[in-house]
Amino acid sequence: MKTHNIPEKPTLKLSHLLAIILLMIRVDSKAAGSSEDAWLIVSDVGAYGLVVTALGTPVALCDWEGLGGAALSVGVAGGITLIGKVSIDEERPDNSGNDSFPSGHTALSFSSATTLYRRYGWQAGIPAYTVATLTGSARVAGRKHYVWDVVAGAAIGIGSGWLFTEPINDKVRMVPWGNTKGGGAMVSVAW
Repeated sequence: MKTHNIPEKPTLKLSHLLAIILLMIRVDSKAAGSSEDAWLIVSDVGAYGLVVTALGTPVALCDWEGLGGAALSVGVAGGITLIGKVSIDEERPDNSGNDSFPSGHTALSFSSATTLYRRYGWQAGIPAYTVATLTGSARVAGRKHYVWDVVAGAAIGIGSGWLFTEPINDKVRMVPWGNTKGGGAMVSVAW
Protein backbone atom coordinates (compact mmCIF):
# COMPACT_ATOMS: atom_id res chain seq x y z
CA MET A 1 0.00 0.00 0.00
CA LYS A 2 1.35 3.38 -1.04
CA THR A 3 1.10 6.26 1.43
CA HIS A 4 1.72 9.93 0.88
CA ASN A 5 3.19 12.36 3.37
CA ILE A 6 1.00 15.27 2.30
CA PRO A 7 -0.22 17.55 5.06
CA GLU A 8 -3.97 17.20 5.45
CA LYS A 9 -4.56 20.92 4.96
CA PRO A 10 -1.43 22.63 3.65
CA THR A 11 -1.50 26.35 4.18
CA LEU A 12 -0.27 29.03 1.89
CA LYS A 13 -0.17 32.38 3.61
CA LEU A 14 -1.85 35.02 1.52
CA SER A 15 0.59 37.65 2.75
CA HIS A 16 3.59 35.60 1.56
CA LEU A 17 2.12 35.02 -1.90
CA LEU A 18 1.21 38.68 -2.33
CA ALA A 19 4.59 39.88 -1.07
CA ILE A 20 6.50 37.63 -3.46
CA ILE A 21 4.44 38.59 -6.51
CA LEU A 22 4.31 42.30 -5.70
CA LEU A 23 8.08 42.41 -5.21
CA MET A 24 8.50 40.75 -8.59
CA ILE A 25 6.15 43.25 -10.28
CA ARG A 26 8.19 46.28 -9.14
CA VAL A 27 8.84 48.14 -12.37
CA ASP A 28 11.70 50.58 -12.80
CA SER A 29 10.25 53.07 -15.28
CA LYS A 30 13.69 54.31 -16.33
CA ALA A 31 14.72 50.80 -17.38
CA ALA A 32 11.43 50.16 -19.18
CA GLY A 33 11.80 53.09 -21.57
CA SER A 34 8.07 53.47 -22.40
CA SER A 35 4.75 52.71 -20.82
CA GLU A 36 4.23 49.82 -23.29
CA ASP A 37 7.60 48.37 -22.25
CA ALA A 38 6.62 48.73 -18.59
CA TRP A 39 3.39 46.81 -19.23
CA LEU A 40 5.36 44.05 -20.95
CA ILE A 41 7.64 43.77 -17.91
CA VAL A 42 4.57 43.55 -15.66
CA SER A 43 3.09 40.81 -17.87
CA ASP A 44 6.36 38.84 -17.94
CA VAL A 45 6.83 39.02 -14.19
CA GLY A 46 3.16 38.25 -13.54
CA ALA A 47 3.04 35.22 -15.84
CA TYR A 48 6.36 33.68 -14.87
CA GLY A 49 5.90 34.60 -11.21
CA LEU A 50 2.59 32.74 -11.14
CA VAL A 51 4.11 29.69 -12.87
CA VAL A 52 6.95 29.62 -10.31
CA THR A 53 4.41 30.04 -7.49
CA ALA A 54 2.14 27.28 -8.84
CA LEU A 55 5.07 24.86 -9.18
CA GLY A 56 7.01 26.02 -6.12
CA THR A 57 4.16 25.96 -3.60
CA PRO A 58 3.59 22.19 -3.79
CA VAL A 59 7.36 21.62 -3.56
CA ALA A 60 7.54 23.80 -0.44
CA LEU A 61 4.62 21.87 1.05
CA CYS A 62 5.93 18.43 -0.03
CA ASP A 63 2.69 18.04 -1.98
CA TRP A 64 3.94 15.89 -4.85
CA GLU A 65 0.47 15.13 -6.19
CA GLY A 66 -0.13 18.89 -6.31
CA LEU A 67 3.15 19.37 -8.17
CA GLY A 68 2.08 16.83 -10.79
CA GLY A 69 -1.26 18.57 -11.27
CA ALA A 70 0.40 21.99 -11.52
CA ALA A 71 2.95 20.74 -14.06
CA LEU A 72 0.23 19.16 -16.21
CA SER A 73 -1.98 22.23 -15.97
CA VAL A 74 0.77 24.65 -16.99
CA GLY A 75 2.24 22.29 -19.59
CA VAL A 76 -1.05 21.57 -21.34
CA ALA A 77 -2.06 25.25 -21.33
CA GLY A 78 1.30 26.15 -22.83
CA GLY A 79 1.05 23.39 -25.44
CA ILE A 80 -2.48 24.31 -26.54
CA THR A 81 -1.46 27.95 -26.77
CA LEU A 82 1.58 27.10 -28.88
CA ILE A 83 -0.56 25.04 -31.28
CA GLY A 84 -2.98 27.97 -31.56
CA LYS A 85 -0.20 30.46 -32.25
CA VAL A 86 1.27 28.25 -35.00
CA SER A 87 -2.12 27.38 -36.53
CA ILE A 88 -3.89 30.76 -36.39
CA ASP A 89 -2.32 33.61 -38.33
CA GLU A 90 -3.21 36.79 -36.45
CA GLU A 91 -1.06 39.92 -36.53
CA ARG A 92 -0.14 41.41 -33.17
CA PRO A 93 -1.43 44.94 -32.46
CA ASP A 94 2.16 46.26 -32.54
CA ASN A 95 2.84 44.46 -35.87
CA SER A 96 5.71 42.45 -34.33
CA GLY A 97 4.53 39.05 -35.58
CA ASN A 98 1.66 36.81 -36.65
CA ASP A 99 1.34 34.90 -33.38
CA SER A 100 -1.13 37.02 -31.44
CA PHE A 101 -3.86 34.40 -30.87
CA PRO A 102 -4.14 33.13 -28.14
CA SER A 103 -2.19 34.89 -25.40
CA GLY A 104 0.39 32.52 -23.93
CA HIS A 105 1.18 34.77 -20.96
CA THR A 106 -2.51 34.82 -20.06
CA ALA A 107 -2.94 31.06 -20.52
CA LEU A 108 0.04 30.34 -18.26
CA SER A 109 -1.17 32.88 -15.69
CA PHE A 110 -4.71 31.54 -15.51
CA SER A 111 -3.64 27.88 -15.49
CA SER A 112 -1.33 28.71 -12.56
CA ALA A 113 -4.00 30.75 -10.77
CA THR A 114 -6.62 28.03 -11.25
CA THR A 115 -4.20 25.39 -10.00
CA LEU A 116 -3.44 27.45 -6.89
CA TYR A 117 -7.13 28.05 -6.29
CA ARG A 118 -8.22 24.45 -6.85
CA ARG A 119 -5.44 22.94 -4.77
CA TYR A 120 -5.07 25.44 -1.92
CA GLY A 121 -8.36 27.32 -1.80
CA TRP A 122 -9.60 30.84 -2.21
CA GLN A 123 -6.89 32.28 0.03
CA ALA A 124 -4.36 31.48 -2.70
CA GLY A 125 -6.82 31.80 -5.58
CA ILE A 126 -7.94 35.39 -5.09
CA PRO A 127 -4.46 36.97 -5.22
CA ALA A 128 -3.42 34.57 -8.00
CA TYR A 129 -6.46 35.43 -10.13
CA THR A 130 -5.78 39.12 -9.44
CA VAL A 131 -2.24 38.80 -10.78
CA ALA A 132 -3.47 36.70 -13.74
CA THR A 133 -6.01 39.39 -14.62
CA LEU A 134 -3.30 42.06 -14.33
CA THR A 135 -1.09 39.97 -16.62
CA GLY A 136 -3.76 39.67 -19.30
CA SER A 137 -4.59 43.37 -19.07
CA ALA A 138 -0.90 44.23 -19.33
CA ARG A 139 -0.62 42.23 -22.57
CA VAL A 140 -3.38 44.38 -24.08
CA ALA A 141 -1.93 47.63 -22.66
CA GLY A 142 1.52 46.64 -23.98
CA ARG A 143 -0.02 46.17 -27.46
CA LYS A 144 1.03 42.52 -27.74
CA HIS A 145 -2.53 41.16 -27.79
CA TYR A 146 -6.11 42.03 -28.55
CA VAL A 147 -8.77 41.51 -25.89
CA TRP A 148 -10.03 38.31 -27.60
CA ASP A 149 -6.49 36.85 -27.52
CA VAL A 150 -6.42 37.38 -23.76
CA VAL A 151 -9.94 35.99 -23.24
CA ALA A 152 -9.00 32.86 -25.22
CA GLY A 153 -5.77 32.48 -23.23
CA ALA A 154 -7.68 32.82 -19.96
CA ALA A 155 -10.21 30.18 -21.07
CA ILE A 156 -7.42 27.78 -22.03
CA GLY A 157 -5.66 28.33 -18.70
CA ILE A 158 -8.78 27.99 -16.57
CA GLY A 159 -9.85 24.85 -18.43
CA SER A 160 -6.43 23.27 -18.03
CA GLY A 161 -6.30 24.14 -14.33
CA TRP A 162 -9.73 22.66 -13.67
CA LEU A 163 -8.97 19.55 -15.68
CA PHE A 164 -5.65 18.63 -14.06
CA THR A 165 -5.84 19.94 -10.49
CA GLU A 166 -7.50 18.01 -7.68
CA PRO A 167 -8.44 20.00 -4.58
CA ILE A 168 -7.18 19.02 -1.15
CA ASN A 169 -10.04 20.78 0.63
CA ASP A 170 -13.24 20.94 -1.36
CA LYS A 171 -15.40 22.66 1.26
CA VAL A 172 -15.09 26.07 -0.41
CA ARG A 173 -15.37 26.39 -4.17
CA MET A 174 -15.38 29.38 -6.47
CA VAL A 175 -16.55 28.71 -10.02
CA PRO A 176 -16.15 31.44 -12.63
CA TRP A 177 -18.94 31.77 -15.20
CA GLY A 178 -19.72 33.92 -18.20
CA ASN A 179 -22.17 34.42 -21.03
CA THR A 180 -22.89 37.03 -23.68
CA LYS A 181 -24.42 39.40 -21.10
CA GLY A 182 -21.69 39.29 -18.45
CA GLY A 183 -19.89 37.06 -16.03
CA GLY A 184 -19.01 36.51 -12.44
CA ALA A 185 -18.18 33.84 -9.91
CA MET A 186 -20.31 31.53 -7.80
CA VAL A 187 -19.04 30.65 -4.34
CA SER A 188 -20.27 27.61 -2.44
CA VAL A 189 -19.39 26.56 1.09
CA ALA A 190 -20.06 23.13 2.61
CA TRP A 191 -20.00 22.55 6.35
